[in-house]
Amino acid sequence: MSTVTSASTEAARQPTAVDAIAERWVDTLCELDPQWATWLGRPGRTGEYGDLSPRGHAAYIEAARSTLAELRRAPAADAVDRVTKGDLEASLELDLEYDAQRLHLRDLNVLASPAQSVRDVFDLMPTATEGDWADIASRLEHLQGALDGYVETLRQGITEGVVPAKRQVRAVAEQCDRHIAVDGFFAELTEAPVLADGSAVPDDLGDRLSEGARAASEAYRSFGAFLRDELLPAATEADAVGRDAYALHSRRFLGATVDLDETYEWGLAEVARMAAEQEAVADTIEAGASVTRAIEVLDSDPARQLDGADALRAWMQTLSDRAVAELGESHFDIPDEIRTLECRIAPTHDGGIYYTSPSDDFTRPGRMWWSVPVGVTRFTTWRETTTVYHEGVPGHHLQLGQAVVNRATLNTYRRSVAGTSGHAEGWALYAERLMEELGYLDDPGDRLGMLDGQRMRAARVVIDIGVHLGKEFPGCASMPAGGTWDYDKAFAYMTDNVNMDESFIRFEIDRYLGWPGQAPSYKVGQRIWEGLRAARAERDGDAFDVRRFHSEALALGGVGLDTLRRALLD
Repeated sequence: MSTVTSASTEAARQPTAVDAIAERWVDTLCELDPQWATWLGRPGRTGEYGDLSPRGHAAYIEAARSTLAELRRAPAADAVDRVTKGDLEASLELDLEYDAQRLHLRDLNVLASPAQSVRDVFDLMPTATEGDWADIASRLEHLQGALDGYVETLRQGITEGVVPAKRQVRAVAEQCDRHIAVDGFFAELTEAPVLADGSAVPDDLGDRLSEGARAASEAYRSFGAFLRDELLPAATEADAVGRDAYALHSRRFLGATVDLDETYEWGLAEVARMAAEQEAVADTIEAGASVTRAIEVLDSDPARQLDGADALRAWMQTLSDRAVAELGESHFDIPDEIRTLECRIAPTHDGGIYYTSPSDDFTRPGRMWWSVPVGVTRFTTWRETTTVYHEGVPGHHLQLGQAVVNRATLNTYRRSVAGTSGHAEGWALYAERLMEELGYLDDPGDRLGMLDGQRMRAARVVIDIGVHLGKEFPGCASMPAGGTWDYDKAFAYMTDNVNMDESFIRFEIDRYLGWPGQAPSYKVGQRIWEGLRAARAERDGDAFDVRRFHSEALALGGVGLDTLRRALLD
């Protein structure tokens, strides 16, 4: 059995000067942006927002510069310090590089920019007490000010000529329209607020929430008008950000530097490899079947269908509970603090599936969320079995939850703040393949679903790098080779390599174009995780123990992938 230890079994490590700097940095983050306090489950100004104006950004950069200087002066007392110091230094240095390129001035995209985060934070806010609902009311009241500050930043970008792409501006304006609809998020959030015991909030608080919802909707209405009337005319037609900016984005999402041209060629080969694996599995589902035909067979199988969001949530919870119980007995030491994973239907309807970590004190457990699109009532299990493992155990919940548990060794920064998409999402894709190794995907339908997702992630590598670096289009089944990658070529390539409806594919491509470097971090991160395991096995020879490898890797908490490599191999 693995030997991942928890706070209850491991002797506490004496905090060092480096730990103190890291802890102060977390305090600074919470002070500058109270959304961090909500994420961490800390008390404080959780009914407020940070300053999203140029003044707020300047304050952040000054704090980053000061913390970096202090960190460089501090000696590392032990191996834990060396990891903390190296990783935090790299993160702060990257912040300063982003500032030098003024990239914050064009920070607007369809998935992960302030336009979304000021709304997304409500998903994490507790609703058990009157005080919790008062915090929600307060944050609704502050939302206008947050968006006003954000508009100041985007206006400065217009002045300096650092602007997002028109495609992103249009799409975010449409998101604003959905928020302000009569049945939009804010109206739904405050329609019938109740406390943990099922009782309604007091009338005066209910009135305040309703007024706050109207104010928040009006804030998004005016923000949408700014996007259409001011930012859109100034925005760039070009979706690509170019090699220099893309290299910076790639480093941020991986916590590692990779050869982008070699990675692009590897992505092409990986798409072909995934396609060949799918074709082989399709033949086991029905002799001679194409992948398309195999999907038809699976989709028509009543045993693989779920009707309604409640049935979906219950299925997710049952599968997740089974994975936690069985893997906790056989392959991982799963601490008691993270044996609870809540599966929930998200309050939004964008179609995404995602995980949120437990709060630092575990009063909010880890949660797996499914954002069900409006009108979708039927679901197929074969596509999503691997998703439950990706988001839950042994994926995100085991990795990120374990980091929160490990307070005896790791400071708050390492437990709950540090890390990259490549580290977290790479592990989650690695976890999917691990579940295949362990026999949990022996069902050919479930295995085809895993391969479908892995092929999509490989296609992302090709599209993302191809578009942003202006590479020559390699061709696909529905479009011949030649010319530079663009939106239409990306759509054709994606359509030929995934089994999704058109609206989802278009959202995915908008995501890649507006959030450069993030989408490839999944598959590239998986590649690095698998490479580290192979290198460790080669180094250790007969003494290699894969469970010990996993335990040591997870015990590090959140880190960039270059830091992970040094910690596991050096």
